[in-house]
Amino acid sequence: MTSVPGRRSSTFTRLLRHGFTDPSAAERLLDGPELAAVRDDPVLLEALGGTADPDLALLGLVRLLEAQTGTTGRQELLDTLIAAKPLRDRLLGVLGASEALADHLARHADDWQALVTYEAQDLHPGVTEFEHGLAEATDPVSLRVAYRRCLLSIAARDVCGTTEVSETAAELADLATATLRAALALAEADAPEDAALCRLAVVAMGKCGGHELNYVSDVDVIFVGEAVNGADEDKALRAAARLAAHMMRICSANTVEGTIWPVDANLRPEGRNGPLVRTLASHRAYYQRWAKTWEFQALLKARPVAGDLALGEEYVAALRPLVWQAAERENFVPDVQKMRRRVIDNIPTAEVDRQLKLGPGGLRDVEFAVQLLQLVHGRADASLRSGTTLDALKALAAGGYVGRADAAQLDDAYRFLRSLEHRIQLFRLRRTHLVPEGDADLRRIGRSLGLRTDPVTGLTREWRRHASVVRRLHEKLFYRPLLDAVAQLAPGEARLSAAAARERLVALGYADPAAALRHLEALASGVTRKAAIQRTLLPVLLGWFADSADPDAGLLNFRKVSDALGKTPWYLRLLRDEGVAAENLARVLSAGRLAPDLLLRAPEAVALLGDGDGGLRPRTRAHLEQEVLAAVRRADGAPQAVVAARGIRRRELFRTAATDIIGSYGTESQPAEADQGALVDLVGGAVSDLTAATLAGTLRAVVREGWGDDLPTRFAIIGMGRFGGHELGYGSDADVLFVHEPRDGVDEREAADAANKVVAEMRRLLQAPSADPPLIVDADLRPEGRSGPLVRTLKSYEAYYRRWSLVWERHALLRAEHVAGDEDLGRRFTELIDPLRYPPAGLAEDDVREIRRLKARMESERLPRGTDPKLHVKLGPGGLSDVEWTVQLIQLRHAAHEPGLRTTRTRETLAAAHAAGLISADDAGILDEAWVLATGVRNAVMLVRGRAGDTFPADPRDLAAVGRYLGYGAGHAGDMLDVYRRTARRARGVMEELFYGGS
Repeated sequence: MTSVPGRRSSTFTRLLRHGFTDPSAAERLLDGPELAAVRDDPVLLEALGGTADPDLALLGLVRLLEAQTGTTGRQELLDTLIAAKPLRDRLLGVLGASEALADHLARHADDWQALVTYEAQDLHPGVTEFEHGLAEATDPVSLRVAYRRCLLSIAARDVCGTTEVSETAAELADLATATLRAALALAEADAPEDAALCRLAVVAMGKCGGHELNYVSDVDVIFVGEAVNGADEDKALRAAARLAAHMMRICSANTVEGTIWPVDANLRPEGRNGPLVRTLASHRAYYQRWAKTWEFQALLKARPVAGDLALGEEYVAALRPLVWQAAERENFVPDVQKMRRRVIDNIPTAEVDRQLKLGPGGLRDVEFAVQLLQLVHGRADASLRSGTTLDALKALAAGGYVGRADAAQLDDAYRFLRSLEHRIQLFRLRRTHLVPEGDADLRRIGRSLGLRTDPVTGLTREWRRHASVVRRLHEKLFYRPLLDAVAQLAPGEARLSAAAARERLVALGYADPAAALRHLEALASGVTRKAAIQRTLLPVLLGWFADSADPDAGLLNFRKVSDALGKTPWYLRLLRDEGVAAENLARVLSAGRLAPDLLLRAPEAVALLGDGDGGLRPRTRAHLEQEVLAAVRRADGAPQAVVAARGIRRRELFRTAATDIIGSYGTESQPAEADQGALVDLVGGAVSDLTAATLAGTLRAVVREGWGDDLPTRFAIIGMGRFGGHELGYGSDADVLFVHEPRDGVDEREAADAANKVVAEMRRLLQAPSADPPLIVDADLRPEGRSGPLVRTLKSYEAYYRRWSLVWERHALLRAEHVAGDEDLGRRFTELIDPLRYPPAGLAEDDVREIRRLKARMESERLPRGTDPKLHVKLGPGGLSDVEWTVQLIQLRHAAHEPGLRTTRTRETLAAAHAAGLISADDAGILDEAWVLATGVRNAVMLVRGRAGDTFPADPRDLAAVGRYLGYGAGHAGDMLDVYRRTARRARGVMEELFYGGS
């Protein structure tokens, strides 16, 4: 595998392509004597590349080969590895995911053969199979070796996808059951006299009892003891305690083979202060008189696993009825809530954001929510009494206690979080619930979960998304006032006190609970049909408002809409009957100022939020123009016509904003749009089409008012900038050029006067004070800028561009596109400018230098004073300007010979430049990502603040709302800023190479 000095070998490149991060070290290992016989076999490299960490898998394989005794053992392993795909996938999968199991295989070189068999019974082993695997253990050391051998097979099925996460957790619990039985047998063999005196039952609790164990976890147990016939009870209990303690030491103690896992008996009555073993009668007496709420909650998962199973079943049968009476206890729901909050409060601050189990949105949130609902409803419904979280969740959904959509999302999130937890623990077989911080660890874990394209970013995004789902749904279930009502038997207790209601609203994120209560009272009081429907909706609406950055604004805006439309029959029917309408309304009203402001100016637009005709799909330009022109025809005079056109524009802006918000937030039936670029394109296209239709209608109204059917000159409007590029934002001006051409026999002065009057009247009417947002028409990109005439004839444009055009004007024409008025004139204008913006000879070096000089000048002069350049999404490094100028320079140089580049749209141009080989896929991806993110930020700022902006808001609540729009949960605005800085920094690097770099 030698190569020319200074050049990378083909193997080096192949290793990189297969996911190795240290190809030099991998080459050395492949060149070693252990792999000499197979190093050129493509099957091996392909299989290594399919593992979570190819480097780790290769190193583990070499260590395993080194540990084989003699060449025969090594050759047998290599032959089986190459010939048998099931073994290859299992063995390399484990080696690439678990350093600890690789260590085990290096110490016990023959244990790899446990992975060779691939029979049906091997796919889903239970307690019996694991007991058989542990049967030869004669002491704690050999028990550990046998345990790891069994664990090896579980891990292999897990990482290869043969078993899904709940099956893996059940297998781990079954292995723990078999291990407890083996350890107890060893303890009894060491003290047969103690075994003869007592009956001892081992009852599993926690995750082992629930049949959902982790790779490395404390195994929680409770011991129950009884004297055998004729034995003294005190002596029998002391003997049982000695056996129990010995069994615990066998599992927990460190030996030359390490430990298995700690056995924890602290869930027993009185905890560490109580006796290790109690009789059944003693247990029953304690739970009847002294047990706290959390102790009954723990009993949900009690399951006899070892020792005297009949005694264990008696224990469960005696205490299980007490579990279902726990919800009748005073302050039951607040006790459970308080316990959950105490767990969160005790997490070290530095670990909260990495806590997979105990942190907000973590595994414990799902488990607590499910167990609370089980305890509340399980009294009357025996189908809810499973100790396994996912089974209980399924039963809750089937019984109607949890919405099916909620249950499905919680199930999906819990499975992902448990899978993530398994992969974290499997690496070193250490008990941890913290998501690692290092990229190498995140990369390995992400790849093991199937996230291969960008495992670090993908894993972080998926984790945050699932945690956000858990946090939202946990709060929705946990704080819904109906829980208190169901938990109290007396009907009079159903109404929350004002203090309790305020406390609950604060928990849901309301900053002004007193005002929220006033709104609720106004909305829900009374005996009207409106109040009845709103009482039904409000518990759900409160949860949806809480899933936003500003729940208070959502509730206040809902009250305003309700006050305006509450007596309208169709509005009440919409909220009651259209399943999605209420949730869509809640999302729109709590996401910022723009959409509610547009809605409250004409509340009847709320009808768009239902499932009915049209819904939230943005309408095409043809449909919009047809409606606007029809409204103009019906109007009496130009002012009234333009008022109608602006009213349609306001309604359609609301439709687009609502679509954008709902796509960003997601709903219970439709997840958030994962592709931010799709939303950016949707908004840009919809607002641009709407602007074009509004201009077309206004032009028609002004011409009809002043000249009847025909203007004395042909007239066209050319979209420029973001308008021409179909990339307008909510607050964007309409950049345009105006072009006209006198009709036959019309004096040029008369034609010019008419054209100028049209432009002046259009601009006046579109900006006139009104309840509808103004449309600013900006013609500053015309020849000579503000110094030049507003309107020119086509011949005047031709003469100017032929003699005087500057490079910046040719640059600006790249985004020029006909948007309204005379189509033929617009087409001829486009034909006129094509040679200017797509120069046949490309761009002269002097022109390139001038463009670079203009860009540098803009960077230094136009950035607002006091602004952090790194967070200015338009002019800052890596912002919109950087991406667009880079793309447009490529167009000016190459579009004449690359037809794909002849487009006004930034993202289309990037894709075409990559397809033409002018820019690498990585560079195109980096620039596209930065442009989409910066555009998304601009849209978010406008939605949140109700006014345009190119920087992140300074107000914390507004910043949080922008973050929420972009997919960041509460408390993660800092992550959003970090991601923006990183994305912009990468884009700036590409821009400097492509724009300021070589030719």
